[in-house]
Amino acid sequence: MQIRLGYELVYQSAQPAPMILNLNVHYTRAADLIRADHMLTDPWVPLTLYRDGFGNWCTRLVAPAGQIRITSDAVINDRGVPDPVVPNAQLNSVQTLPEETLVYLLGSRYCDTDNLSTIAWGLFGTTTAGWPRVQAVCDFVHKHLTFGYQFARATRTASEAYNERQGVCRDFAHLAVTLCRCLNIPARYCTGYLGDIGVPPVDAPMDFSGWFEAYVGGTWYTFDARHNVPRIGRVLIARGRDAADVAISMTFGPTTLASFKVWTDEIKQAPKPG
Repeated sequence: MQIRLGYELVYQSAQPAPMILNLNVHYTRAADLIRADHMLTDPWVPLTLYRDGFGNWCTRLVAPAGQIRITSDAVINDRGVPDPVVPNAQLNSVQTLPEETLVYLLGSRYCDTDNLSTIAWGLFGTTTAGWPRVQAVCDFVHKHLTFGYQFARATRTASEAYNERQGVCRDFAHLAVTLCRCLNIPARYCTGYLGDIGVPPVDAPMDFSGWFEAYVGGTWYTFDARHNVPRIGRVLIARGRDAADVAISMTFGPTTLASFKVWTDEIKQAPKPG
């Protein structure tokens, strides 16, 4: 299947403001792009691309005083199958984990493991280790938190989400990531596109989505505590320890996001002649 995806972001700045944008499709999906996700700006400004410490493509620019419109409109090939489910994936002992996974056992800005370790072992210590334990975490978070855009708060940590019992997709992911790390399961935060493909459409503005990956059975697998069902058409943008590592934009100066649009739509193929 083919998916059209993109965004239009409009920022207003009182003075020139340096920015770092994390909006490119992840390099692991670059070969799937049919129409590249080139970033365009109006007015035109020079763009500089670099790879961050997590392997994500980032863009640097300086937004001029006034308004800048940043947009991209791409088409990507997708397998059109749901996220894989591997119930027999085993738990890897800490001493056998690859070194590059160890950072995803540690606490981070939004994933405050120190505050949830005792709770995690009390809730999940007797569950079957491996995939079933991660799924038990997802089941719990999915039921424990109430989703609502009105609950968004940029400073909310995983333990605050646990206590407040509400949030947006990033809070679902942060809580699940933190509980997994407390249980010695490497987990990393992911952001990307996830449209209403293969599911009933939601009557709400499209946004970027947050989910996570857990390392079980010697492989990173996708989990989504908010939706808690395998989904079709998930397109990764970036991975990191938590949302602080994969923010869609970081501005260095007073800047207002005046307009925000995201689209992720399946391109319907014309029926082949019989």
